[in-house]
Amino acid sequence: MQRRQFIKQAGMGLGALCLSNILPCSGKPKSRPNILFLFADDQCHEALSAFGSEAQTPNLDRLAKRGVSFTNAYNQGAWNGAVCIASRTMLNTGRYLWHAEGLDQSLSREKEAGRIWSQYLQQSGYHTYFTGKWHIKIDPPEIFQTVKHVRPGMPKDHYDWTYSENIPEPGYDRPVEGEKDLWSPSDPKWGGFWEGGKHWSEVLGNDSVEYLDKASQEDKPFFMYLAFNAPHDPRQSPQEYVDRYPTDDIDIPESFQPLYPYRDKIGCGYQLRDARLAPFPRTKHAVKVHRQEYYAIISHMDYQVGRILDALEKTGKADNTWIFFTADHGLAVGQHGLFGKQNMFEHSVKAPLIVNGPSVPRGKRIETPVYIQDIMPTTLELAGRRIPDHVQFKSLLPLIEGSHAEHYDAIYGAYLDVQRMIRMGDFKLIVYPNVPVTLLFNLKNDPDEVNNLAEQEKYAPIIARLKARLKALQTEVGDSLEL
Repeated sequence: MQRRQFIKQAGMGLGALCLSNILPCSGKPKSRPNILFLFADDQCHEALSAFGSEAQTPNLDRLAKRGVSFTNAYNQGAWNGAVCIASRTMLNTGRYLWHAEGLDQSLSREKEAGRIWSQYLQQSGYHTYFTGKWHIKIDPPEIFQTVKHVRPGMPKDHYDWTYSENIPEPGYDRPVEGEKDLWSPSDPKWGGFWEGGKHWSEVLGNDSVEYLDKASQEDKPFFMYLAFNAPHDPRQSPQEYVDRYPTDDIDIPESFQPLYPYRDKIGCGYQLRDARLAPFPRTKHAVKVHRQEYYAIISHMDYQVGRILDALEKTGKADNTWIFFTADHGLAVGQHGLFGKQNMFEHSVKAPLIVNGPSVPRGKRIETPVYIQDIMPTTLELAGRRIPDHVQFKSLLPLIEGSHAEHYDAIYGAYLDVQRMIRMGDFKLIVYPNVPVTLLFNLKNDPDEVNNLAEQEKYAPIIARLKARLKALQTEVGDSLEL
């Protein structure tokens, strides 16, 4: 399909041809599409039943069947243990990792300049709506026209946690096989996502349905930013969802190991809150229980997604709405002996990314590596505006329409100053400067990343090539770490 024809069928009009900074913006699109952004927290890229997961996600599967799924969608990493802060700051500013870190303390200046994602869409004629998790340093009411609920990065701990060698209150360092597990994900007494008898995911579903009912009466296009806290821990959901996943039926990941050997020198040791969710050393029993609760909260979130999709259909606006579903990053839930997202393995740096919209191919999967933050410039293009020069991520539309097969020649990843990663083609290199250790994986042959090829002499030229490109990428993303 020719690009002009694709844009027109996408409901954007010829005025939207101010694309990728190539053509000047000379007019407004005739019919701007609505934009519905569904954002999960800590959802691994493969944790949908449509992708073969044990997680039961019939509503997310609906999106996968009627749209495009990007199977290699990455987050660039983080400058602190709360990886979601970096991911969301990049998403809302369009800047690469270390450039976004430079803005982290000065986002008010970006706000005053009108350079936040929602502000761009408001400037383009959209009504902007927000509810859910935020977790960057601007208050949502300052940049969204309608704000319902603003959730913190995670709920006030349902237990008081401080680092010590002692086992803390229920919720961490559990379960221990053979001992009674005091924690229950379905018991509201532990607080967490349970508030006033309702789960935060349910509240977000209610908020969204309510707004869509109002939007059905409006002519103005909308941008809805719907940010779930699920499936972040505490991984809580009603008991009916937990019961769907008997622990005896839960598979142990291929990459399971009791202890990750480099954990202390790469920021994944006992002091890391995420790491202490399960006992050290890891046990298969603990992994099964945590994965049970992870799948349960994903299924509970999926139900809310179904409510939102049904409400969108009732508005009569679904045919002119683009839907984006992704997460801020993935998560280790027992893979490689890890329990957080502070690592460079695929399960933690990748998230699902699904796109539905007018003229979008149905059931298509695109393996080309992208960043989840590419969603931001994609929506600006859909809104018919020029993508600002300072936005470093790229629109996904050329990949969706099929006019381009390539996107980035390499994917970069980093965590603090203790981990670096590059993916080029089928190969992925992970560097631990403080160990020092280098890992090399062939992702095509070894998607679970269990066979380190770095010690085989025949791969030395590949390692050298990847390291050289990684150093060049460091300059592009503002990374000053010496490797």
